[in-house]
Amino acid sequence: MSSVESNYKFATTHEWVKDNGDGTVTVGISEHAQGLLGDVVFVELPEEGDVTVATENFSLVESVKAASDVYAPVSGVIIAVNEALDDSPEIVNDSPFEDGWIAKIKLENPQELESLMNFDSYVASLDS
Repeated sequence: MSSVESNYKFATTHEWVKDNGDGTVTVGISEHAQGLLGDVVFVELPEEGDVTVATENFSLVESVKAASDVYAPVSGVIIAVNEALDDSPEIVNDSPFEDGWIAKIKLENPQELESLMNFDSYVASLDS
């Protein structure tokens, strides 16, 4: 598992959130999640303007092994999607914390970030 910056938070459902410091966050799936999925072959992106609700499905990642829902770790409005994943979904495998992001969300409730785990807590949760 790679080390990540301190401004990454994690949901129990294996999504990561990077606080951009301007009321927005970037969201993707963890290195652990992409490893379990195997080779990603398709990412169903949300639409810009879609409203996310924390813990509800907002995307889908398909691999050679399975399809897996991606759950919104926070509530807000989708302000950008990673269109590079349309042509190259394998970016999720190659760079889950950088280039493999799925969406950027304008936060509705910044306090929701407090309910997410830091990296060390997330890693500890994988062992339990």
